[in-house]
Amino acid sequence: MSDHVRAFKQVDVFTAQPLLGNPLAVVLDAADLTDEQMQAFARWTNLSETTFLLPPSQPGADYRVRIFTPVRELPFAGHPTLGSCHAWLEAGGSAKGAEVIQECGVGLVRIRREHGRLAFACPPLLRSGAPAADVFKQACLGLGLSQDEVLAAEWVDNGPGWLALRLRDRQAVLDLTPDYPALEGMALGVFGPWNPELDGNEAQFEVRAFVAGEGVPEDPVTGSLNAGIAQWLYRDGQAPERYVASQGTAMGRAGRVYVQRVGADIWLGGDVVTCIEGQVRF
Repeated sequence: MSDHVRAFKQVDVFTAQPLLGNPLAVVLDAADLTDEQMQAFARWTNLSETTFLLPPSQPGADYRVRIFTPVRELPFAGHPTLGSCHAWLEAGGSAKGAEVIQECGVGLVRIRREHGRLAFACPPLLRSGAPAADVFKQACLGLGLSQDEVLAAEWVDNGPGWLALRLRDRQAVLDLTPDYPALEGMALGVFGPWNPELDGNEAQFEVRAFVAGEGVPEDPVTGSLNAGIAQWLYRDGQAPERYVASQGTAMGRAGRVYVQRVGADIWLGGDVVTCIEGQVRF
């Protein structure tokens, strides 16, 4: 392994206040690292994701990112997209055009600044539609839900493999206590609407994300899941043109995901703040 010092940042995504969002580790100069080195470092950070920035390989891209959980590489993830772009810009990166173009496993992802926040254009779903009966049953059992407590279930997979369940309200989402062994192998999102009279108007939906077997069983704030849920909600006419999703409440976080539909595009944004800057040695 090369004894090489590289620039490093740890950022907090989907929050303007440090320590209330989803942390992301970013290695800014990863061009000569091996797959094994990247996976080992992601396992060591033990965050939901760690990213590695490399020169682009596709025309039009401004940079390339590789995204690792503690146990595997992902073709796309939302909070690593916003966090990596923030770190790249802060380190002096300059986009070729009006938007930043990120290259990752699912292809090119457009990123722009929206109301002072970074936002990405949600990539198309790789899988949609209702889950098979046995998969739905496993999800309900693992969450301690009867099947009639779930209003709807759909695949909203844009890379990480998300299956989403819609519940009646925010409190039903917050009351969940997952049985992680029963959810082994699943990437499961759950969401429900806020009641303005009970919950206020700061957000319109509450979201939780569970990934059994990934080392970080509940993800604090999840861009890819929220992107998939947004596509489902807009398809069925169940969300306003702009809305805010709250996530991380059950973990003592206060993540906020800002969603907007503009023509055929759905933009998903959030604040990002840098918490740690330094160097890492491989």
